[in-house]
Amino acid sequence: VQLVESGGGMVQAGGSLRLSCVASGFPFSDSDMVWVRRVPGKGPEWVSAINPGGDGTYYADSVNYRFTISRDNAKNTLYLQMNKLKPDDTALYYCARDPDKYYGDYKVPPDDYWGQGTQVTVSS
Repeated sequence: VQLVESGGGMVQAGGSLRLSCVASGFPFSDSDMVWVRRVPGKGPEWVSAINPGGDGTYYADSVNYRFTISRDNAKNTLYLQMNKLKPDDTALYYCARDPDKYYGDYKVPPDDYWGQGTQVTVSS
């Protein structure tokens, strides 16, 4: 199982970034997927989730109406479009499989389901 995130970077507040996550080694098109973020010294935060078909999407209150999760099952790729970024969005962002639907309780899956992460830094 491999998840490789990309697209992070440094951006000013109000800007946008699009994260991508290429998956391999498991049936991506049958898998619930999530984005998780973590700030050093704090616990991980569930950000967004999407069901296998892509027609069910879910967001944490902190990112709702600013972030959009999507997927392309033909490309085994998960996306997170992030708009109107705020300094509080600064974190390491991970994509993850969520076969047990932890997102249903707004929780994050075990970290052995995560990729290696991509850093997002938002300056004020």
